[in-house]
Amino acid sequence: MQLFDSPPDEHPGGRTRLAANAPLAVRMRPADLGEVLGQDHLLGPGAPLRRLVEGAAPASLLLYGPPGTGKTTLAMLVSSAIGRRFVALSALSAGVKEVRGVIEDARRRLTHSGESTVLFIDEVHRFSRTQQDALLGAVEDRIVLLVAATTENPFFSVVSPLLSRSLVLQLRSLSDDDVRTLVRRALADERGLNGTATLAEDAEDHVVRLAAGDARRALTALEAAADSALATRDGAIDLATVESTVDKAAVRYDRQGDQHYDVISAFIKSMRGSDVDAALHYLARMIEAGEDPRFLARRLVIFASEDVGMADPMALQTATAAAQAVQLIGLPEAALNLAHATVHLATAPKSNAVTTAISQAMADVREGAAGTVPAHLRDGHYAGAKKLGNAAGYRYPHDAAEGVLEQQYPPDELVGRDYYEPTGRGAERPIAERLPKLRRVIRGEK
Repeated sequence: MQLFDSPPDEHPGGRTRLAANAPLAVRMRPADLGEVLGQDHLLGPGAPLRRLVEGAAPASLLLYGPPGTGKTTLAMLVSSAIGRRFVALSALSAGVKEVRGVIEDARRRLTHSGESTVLFIDEVHRFSRTQQDALLGAVEDRIVLLVAATTENPFFSVVSPLLSRSLVLQLRSLSDDDVRTLVRRALADERGLNGTATLAEDAEDHVVRLAAGDARRALTALEAAADSALATRDGAIDLATVESTVDKAAVRYDRQGDQHYDVISAFIKSMRGSDVDAALHYLARMIEAGEDPRFLARRLVIFASEDVGMADPMALQTATAAAQAVQLIGLPEAALNLAHATVHLATAPKSNAVTTAISQAMADVREGAAGTVPAHLRDGHYAGAKKLGNAAGYRYPHDAAEGVLEQQYPPDELVGRDYYEPTGRGAERPIAERLPKLRRVIRGEK
């Protein structure tokens, strides 16, 4: 458990005095809202978090977002702004006993001296239901002002009574521009490297890619590279220094340029060619370079119908499930789901018959081959439909022994037009055998 008694030790400039050996990410923690990056949707004029920090009625908060987006920082700023004692617990190490101990201490302080307490709980989703329930009374009675942080969707991981008593705010990953601003600030600021190190442009790009929207990760990589550069030369940080200190090579990949299109093209063509190993390489390359996982998931879903289709009908379900997993989980764990789908699609039998069929059908429609719907197929449920002859003569396929019977379905202009031509691969083999028989029965052919 960490205790931060308010007010913190500050020098005349108003910044918290931190030990010189504190990690760079700690030293560069924003001292006020003006330094917070990437959360404009919560901190703009009239936004709920800004109103709270600027003196609105205190409310318990659930801060939900990826690592390194400022959840702890915002909790401390809230505590400082409303002049309350700050107590931090981690759900990784604290149990019910520790939670109740903090609550009892907060109750005594409130009773005897009127001192209020902000209780910050990191990784609150790791608390059991019993541990979360132990907070309810203190939150309800405002013995503590709870500020909880989680990287998981609180609507799945936090008990409903606690949710209903809290304001849920979602933090966003930092943009590349936000990370770049943070890195440059750390290089120049007296709390950071204070101008003792310089960062080459390609090295800065690599740090930004490594961060993947995580401020802590960016500052940790920068600090490691700066320590190496200052120990061996004049503090000039080049790309090789960053690569060697974080043990991660720079991926030659530009999400806005040629590499974006070249690598995704190679990924798709490798899956189409059933080279699962090459496909996994390109997938890893894009993930490591910070490509948006939602973009990768969309490409997998498209590929499942475009290049696998009915040769393996389960491919689309796998790809769609991977896309949903990306939304629910996010990186880094969702890399497993993307890899799962990639392996399935690359090793599945291939067929573009679905793609060809819909392309030909749409081409015919665009060229005007879209005749009148046959009368017996039209809707016959509304008043007056019978007078128009709608649905008259329609034959119900379920009445036939085989569930299929002779009947015209397309407009007159398209009778006999075949769009779907299944291959003999995978699950399309039995379809290819059955489809000619179906067409003969439906069309009344011998």
